[in-house]
Amino acid sequence: QVQLVESGGGSVQAGGSLTLSCAASGGIFRLGAMAWYRQAPGEQREQVASISSIGSTTYLDSVKGRFTISADSAKSMMFLQMNSLKSEDTGVYYCNLKNPVRGLWGQGTQVTVSS
Repeated sequence: QVQLVESGGGSVQAGGSLTLSCAASGGIFRLGAMAWYRQAPGEQREQVASISSIGSTTYLDSVKGRFTISADSAKSMMFLQMNSLKSEDTGVYYCNLKNPVRGLWGQGTQVTVSS
C-alpha cells in the first residue's frame, strides 16, 4: 500500500523548534524528489522544502536558514527540522512528492506557533 504519514507537529511559542517526520511506504522514495508542504488557514497549500534522491534541497524563501529538510531513504523517512518558528509558520504540514500526487495526501500534522 502506497502511503505517507506525517507526525511531529504541536504547539510551540515563537522562537521554538519542532521536527516533523514523514513515513513513506510502498516505495514512494523511488518515485522521485520528496517535499514538505503546508497549508495555513484560508490559504492555498504551498511547498516549503524539497529534497532530491541525491540530497539536493530547495526551500521557500521565508523558511531559508530556519528549516532543514532531510531524508533517510533506507528507512523511507523524511524529516523537517524547524527552528526559530514564527506565527506565520502555523498550518497543517504535509509530505508528498515534489510533483505531488493527489492520492498521496495524508492527514498532515498541525503546527501552531503562538507569538
